[in-house]
Amino acid sequence: MTDVHDKATRSKNMRAIGTRDTAIEKRLAGLLGQAGFEFRVQDAALAGRPDFVIDQYQCIIFTHGCFWHHHDCYLFKVPATRTAFWLEKIGKNVARDRRDIDALLAAGWRVMVVWECALRGRLKLSDVDLTERLEEWICGGGQAAQIDTQGIHPVTVSLPHRGPPQP
Repeated sequence: MTDVHDKATRSKNMRAIGTRDTAIEKRLAGLLGQAGFEFRVQDAALAGRPDFVIDQYQCIIFTHGCFWHHHDCYLFKVPATRTAFWLEKIGKNVARDRRDIDALLAAGWRVMVVWECALRGRLKLSDVDLTERLEEWICGGGQAAQIDTQGIHPVTVSLPHRGPPQP
């Protein structure tokens, strides 16, 4: 299948996709604020430039687009044109995400990924459900988790070995 746009139009469209203050980030910021959480955004000093940092609870929250971060859901579709290029690009995003999350966990942060499908689309969670899941994890604990259309799921992580415990 050929692309419906010429190369210049496709390039212009792709450049227009924002990397900050996206609709899903704005929705999540509104819910966190309504729930009373104080947070910082886009902290460049932390690995992966997290979308939200909640210092009081030592929490990091990323909002991940299902296409760009390869979530196995109905919003992810393998592109029909330049398939190898896109799969390589998305694969690099996934590897970078893993590296950044591992670095944050090793530094003592707790990490949550909220997937785009939980925030928009026909199967999105309601504001009440999403806020309850966020509060449950932020206040209740857990080292790493993700939220998608099915709710909240813990993520199993293995931190790098730091040597034997010190006496």
